[in-house]
Amino acid sequence: MNNKVLIKLFVPEIGYSFDVFIPVNEIVWKIKKMLAKSVSDLTGGVLNPNANYILMNKLTSEVYNNNKVVIDTNIRNITELILLTSKE
Repeated sequence: MNNKVLIKLFVPEIGYSFDVFIPVNEIVWKIKKMLAKSVSDLTGGVLNPNANYILMNKLTSEVYNNNKVVIDTNIRNITELILLTSKE
């Protein structure tokens, strides 16, 4: 599993957290879209998968740039991330 990392995803909007494997060779905006769709599917559509989201590191409060590849960020195994709805 060298091409994936296990993250803990917190979604405060709905009060859920998930353990998720994400690919390290994908762009952050694609990961956000995939995470939103997955959470929506798992919660029966409670989360809108078409909204704009921010992916943020829970420990450092770093907001990840949409155009960065995951491997070029500080996202590693057991990183805790927060998926927030963007008000933009």
